[in-house]
Amino acid sequence: MRKTFIAGNWKMNMLPAEASAFIEELAGKLGNYSDARVMVAPPFTSIPSAADVIKGTGILLGAQNMSDEEAGAHTGEVSPLMLKDLGVDVVILGHSERRMIYGENDAFINRKVKLALKHGFEVILCVGETLEERESGKVEAVVEEQLTGGLNEISEESLASITIAYEPVWAIGTGKTATPEDADNVHAFIRKIIDKLYSSSAAEEIVIQYGGSVKPENSAELMAKENIDGALVGGASLKVDSFFGIINYAKA
Repeated sequence: MRKTFIAGNWKMNMLPAEASAFIEELAGKLGNYSDARVMVAPPFTSIPSAADVIKGTGILLGAQNMSDEEAGAHTGEVSPLMLKDLGVDVVILGHSERRMIYGENDAFINRKVKLALKHGFEVILCVGETLEERESGKVEAVVEEQLTGGLNEISEESLASITIAYEPVWAIGTGKTATPEDADNVHAFIRKIIDKLYSSSAAEEIVIQYGGSVKPENSAELMAKENIDGALVGGASLKVDSFFGIINYAKA
């Protein structure tokens, strides 16, 4: 049975002391809460302080990105060896901001996915269309291309360590959200692609998050859909009360 997975992507926010205080407060609210897996992804500079306080809380420690190389002359990059040494559990790859702003393509993201899996990380692989692509009827084509490219030469066994995050680019940080029905339809389509690439059991078992202006007010309706297994949360993950409200949607 798929377990709900709520991940907070803090992006370029949270100084080390802020990250530590956030995790301590969130852990206190969560207590022994076990209805969902919970992750926070601080910026690189705040990962060490986050790692110090996250131990024993049950909260997973994430990173927002990772190099496609282990070491060498790669100015400004952070390797999987460095992240592993800090205690990172999960790496977010293929986020729309990495694709759109920094020009990362599917082949480049695929190299990162393979390297992350090699070093024992879980991966959140992000896919999603722009507004122009949606309006021109290319949602399924774009999602299939990104998914197929990102999972190229990835074994079915390795899928157990991969979560897919569907994040329509036009809904990220804009306040706009795909309707629960629209989001669920794309999630169902992603399962069809996984079925085609792997098997029906793989399609049934893979966890698919929704990302795009998720907040406490819309999380329950989104999570109630059959194919939506959690959320990749941006802005609403920067405040403990709103992030906990999303985690705790079933009891709200």
